[in-house]
Formats: sequence, C-alpha cells, structure tokens
Amino acid sequence: MKIGYKLAAEAYGPKDLVAQAVRAEQAGFDFVEISDHYHPWVDEQGHSPFAWTVLGAIAARTTTLGLATGVTCPTVRYHPAIIAQAAATLAVLSDGRFTLGVGSGERLNEHIVGFGFPESVEVRHEMLVEALEIIRMLWDGGYRSYQGKHFELASARVWDLPDRPPLIAVAAGGPRAARLAAEHGDGLFTTEPDPSLAEAYRSHGGSGPHYAEMPLSWAKDEQTAVTAAHKAARWSTGGWPVMAELPNPPSFDAASQTVTEDDMREAMTCGSDPSSYVSSAQTFVDAGADHLVMTNWGPDPEGFLEFYSSELDGKLRALSPS
Repeated sequence: MKIGYKLAAEAYGPKDLVAQAVRAEQAGFDFVEISDHYHPWVDEQGHSPFAWTVLGAIAARTTTLGLATGVTCPTVRYHPAIIAQAAATLAVLSDGRFTLGVGSGERLNEHIVGFGFPESVEVRHEMLVEALEIIRMLWDGGYRSYQGKHFELASARVWDLPDRPPLIAVAAGGPRAARLAAEHGDGLFTTEPDPSLAEAYRSHGGSGPHYAEMPLSWAKDEQTAVTAAHKAARWSTGGWPVMAELPNPPSFDAASQTVTEDDMREAMTCGSDPSSYVSSAQTFVDAGADHLVMTNWGPDPEGFLEFYSSELDGKLRALSPS
C-alpha cells in the first residue's frame, strides 16, 4: 500500500502547497498529488495556481516524494504535445518520481480557451485516446507527426526525455472509462470506493496501480471539521455528471445551496478519531485501491499531517482487502 497526500490547489496558494508537500514527505507520505485546474470549485476556496510550476518547485525541494497530477485533461485547455513536454521535463527534474494522471476533463476548466467542451462523453473519450497516443509517440523520441479525428501534430519533438517515461494513470468514473484506462493507460485513478471500476479495469487487461482519493476533513473536534468540509467541499456531493458539466464557481455554489452539514458527515470522515479513518480507508482498499490519497478539506493541514504521522501511517499501511 502506498499512501499519498492531496494538494488542494483550489484552497491554497502556490507557496503553501510547496510547504505542505515538503512537510508531507517528512510525515511519511509516499507521494503527493495535485489537482490541475484553472478555476477553484467555489469562490470561497480562493486559489488555483498553475499545477506544473508548483510541481517543479516541489521536485526541487524534495528527494524521495512521488509526484502526480490528479488529474490533467490533455485535450482542450492543453494540446497533448504540451503535456508530453511538461511531463517529460518534470520526470527529468524529479529523477523519475512523476506520474501523469489524466482524465477527460471538466467544463469548469476547459471551456475557458473558447474552443468549447464536447457535450458527448464518447467524444471526450475519443479525444483522450488520441491525446495519449500523441503523448506516447513523443516520448518515444524523434520528430513526430499525427493526423487524427480531433488532433494534429506537425513535426514535433520533445528534446528532454527521462530515462523511462512516466506512468500514465487514467481517471475513471464508470466502466467505459475504466476500460479506456486498461487499454490506453498504465494505471487507474478513481474518486470513490466502487469495486466495479477496478473489476472493469482488471477484466480488460489493466494491471497497473490503482490510485483512489479518500475525502476527509480533519480537525480536533468533529463539528469544526464538518463546518470546514461544508465550506470547502460541498460542491463534491453532486456526483460526476454535475461536476463535469458546470462552467464556473458561481454555478457550483448555486448547485450546492441545499447541501447540509449532515450531508458532509455522510460524504466523508470528519474529526480526529483514527478508527473512523481506518474504517473509511478499508472501503477503498476493498474496492481495489493500492495507492490511497488522503484528500483533506479540514482547516488545519499541519495538524492533519502530524495526526497522520502519529496515528494513521502504520494502521493504513497494514490494511489489506477484507
């Protein structure tokens, strides 16, 4: 079991994120994962720095900590050739510690360049497959061209390549995306403890690591944790169809007006009882996860990192499927 820490780039500025990553390495985490957004989910979060700059700074400040995007959409806001270059550079700077997490994206971040965001999930998946073909082609070295249904590449070359290309973990919220991850990726990325996703991934030949985000809100007392979760993460209760489609933070604020604090208690572990965190983690392990990402929406990241180091690290690493 590998344990990661989610850098909530929607909730903290770039310097705070780098500091959290350094502290996460000291606390015993195996890797950090960062969201690659242009906007936060709701205005109250107040941040959204450029993930790739933050990751470069983290690479320079750490020595053993793995790095990952969670996740990048390489199809609209970015051309896949740009992500091929960015990921290769980061892999070189980090001495091979980088994993490229990719997905088909959210309208929230992708519509901003004015090219539109496809209405059809099938089209988004087609674009992601082509993007992965381009990225891998460029990582093979040399001048490359590509003519696809959605993308073109004209005599492009990534000059600085790592000794081994980064692993690509593909996000899946349903069986079709899990199959795509198996056929075109090196690993699976999920955000819920749904065994069917891992089953679909494995049944179509997927054999790589399974990254899974476990939501939580840490504070010394439960009510403080619940209140913080409601403020920062109420947008997450609408489910992926909603999250992928809304165009901006005010839309997410409007869509989550009826979410209550009790809803947040049900959606994630809140407070400081280690047994509650272990119980929640077990559901993700039972769903196939072997790379568990702690996604903390609590108000005190330093307090959570200390809590993880003293109360959770050994307990979580000891977990195995029931």
